[in-house]
Amino acid sequence: MDLTAVEGLSDLIRAETEAQRKQAMGQAEGVLGSLYSGWAHKMTHARAMVEAELDFSDEDDIPGAVSDRIWPEMQALLDEMKQHLSRARVGEIVRDGFRIALIGPPNAGKSSLLNALAQRDVAIVSDIAGTTRDIVEVRLDIGGHLVLVQDTAGIRSSEDQIELEGIRRSLRAAEEADLVLELRDATAVDTAVGATAGVSPNSLLLLTKSDLRQLEFGTTASEVLSISAKTGSGIDFLMKEIKNRIGQNHPGAGEALPTRDRHVQYLKTCVAEAEKAVIGRNLPIEVRSEYLRNAATALGRITGKVDVEDLLGVIFSEFCVGK
Repeated sequence: MDLTAVEGLSDLIRAETEAQRKQAMGQAEGVLGSLYSGWAHKMTHARAMVEAELDFSDEDDIPGAVSDRIWPEMQALLDEMKQHLSRARVGEIVRDGFRIALIGPPNAGKSSLLNALAQRDVAIVSDIAGTTRDIVEVRLDIGGHLVLVQDTAGIRSSEDQIELEGIRRSLRAAEEADLVLELRDATAVDTAVGATAGVSPNSLLLLTKSDLRQLEFGTTASEVLSISAKTGSGIDFLMKEIKNRIGQNHPGAGEALPTRDRHVQYLKTCVAEAEKAVIGRNLPIEVRSEYLRNAATALGRITGKVDVEDLLGVIFSEFCVGK
């Protein structure tokens, strides 16, 4: 088993949801490792062509520009890697959970909504403003996906240093969330509008306490929902919207995606080094070879296969060298 398969086995043991189990099972069975091994094989071939030009240019069977033919192949591989990297967050969401931050002014109903979604008393509910000072998080299984819902401190002007720290954490949670639910008290909606607007591009506006004000069920405006945690009105509609948002961040059938930050960082290094080699047309071939070596090393560190590649084996299989 390579490192990705071992990591997949670890994830499988810790899996809480069906989506996590499927992703971990695929990784443990080598889906991710096979993808990276295929890329490594292509990179080894490219490096071998460069080395052949460098070390055996005096051989009749090796033309002087044998490496020229590999750069279009490397560009295609780069494009594939970049597409893979662009989907990295999807794999991380399945493994680590889809994050939802409940944001809004004090007494907007954030703690009540958290309890309603969790179907148990998780957070303290009080009419006293500023009850929630720190982030309260609950882990839910929604449609087979791990969802982390975070109740945060109410956003308002304050001189209390502890409350200000809670507000700072609230805004940070909103920045890191995959979905921000901006809550506003429907009974004071005229004065609450704009209180927390713009905290995240992935936000959905909720008008709470709809049982205290005559509001139509469901959508009241573009990207606005009315709900009541007390009566449950609109909660089902909200759950459907959450599932829809999760579905937009769900891997396709059989799709192999990076699941850890170390995968992403090594892939970024690999892409950066390989790109230098591909676009460096005016660079000495020795320099481009070094960039390819760095790229291959970074890619190999993901699976744990960082041994020196048998480039001569590829060269001898491609050309009649030394015969």
